[in-house]
Amino acid sequence: MALEDDIRGMNLFSKIENDLKSAYLEKRAEEVDTLRLLRAAIKNLEIDLRVKQKEVDDEAILEIIAREAKKRREAIELYEKGNRPELAEKEKKELALLLGYLPQQLSDEDIKAKLEELIKSNNAQDISDLGKMMGLAMKELKGKADGKRIQDILKDVLSKISNS
Repeated sequence: MALEDDIRGMNLFSKIENDLKSAYLEKRAEEVDTLRLLRAAIKNLEIDLRVKQKEVDDEAILEIIAREAKKRREAIELYEKGNRPELAEKEKKELALLLGYLPQQLSDEDIKAKLEELIKSNNAQDISDLGKMMGLAMKELKGKADGKRIQDILKDVLSKISNS
């Protein structure tokens, strides 16, 4: 589901609240649990930012959703290694729900193209520039791709540069 198409004048928190209400009314227990956890994380951020006299905006909510999605990915990996497919399946369903609130993620080819462009513009020479390039890449691709995917593709691109 495209974020822009779905929200239409509604902020992301309101969308999550409305989805929680409809999931509750339709007795979709797994969705209710996931959305309640997400809402609690957003409320915690809201409390933290209130102390700093800042507002929770959609960008902050997207960061929370990305963080929660990362937790689910890690849990899926651990459950699969631990031979617990029923728990991995539950996490996969939660991950799918969370991903529905994130903007469309870039493909590996798009990430690679953006990274190559970034490398050329910053004159990166080899794998020793990984740290510097990773920082720039995360700023450039924030919210558009998972950090682990970016790192893996960046390592691959930089190692090919240093081998040529």
